[in-house]
Amino acid sequence: MRTRRAYEYRHLVGFEETNLVGNVYYANHVRWQGRVREMFLREHAPEVAQELQNGLALVTLRVSCEYLGELVAFDAVTIRMYAEALAQNRVTMSFEYWLEGTEGEQLVARGEQQIACMRREGTAMTPAPLPPALRRALENYL
Repeated sequence: MRTRRAYEYRHLVGFEETNLVGNVYYANHVRWQGRVREMFLREHAPEVAQELQNGLALVTLRVSCEYLGELVAFDAVTIRMYAEALAQNRVTMSFEYWLEGTEGEQLVARGEQQIACMRREGTAMTPAPLPPALRRALENYL
């Protein structure tokens, strides 16, 4: 288990997130990564949301998920996000998915994303530096 600070998001799995077999459909893990990013922005850098309305774009460059165990409806999952690297206009984040159980937590998946800050200029997009509020917020999770 890691010792550095993580941003945590708790999620309760619903039936709509499962497949015919009854376990969570694999694509939902990636969707939850996006949700964790959104909630992080909401809580730690809300001013970035306004910048997104004014031409800033957070573009996902790469995403992955490694599945280590199954989740089913009504499982309580804690998703922990860590900032792995900050560059001029890029952020790499890692994610851990922990199933909450009566005997503690079990790691059921790991993921990673890299995003780039871009600015819309007409129909083109150009690299833009990380907004200072976002950089400050993420530095607390490196």
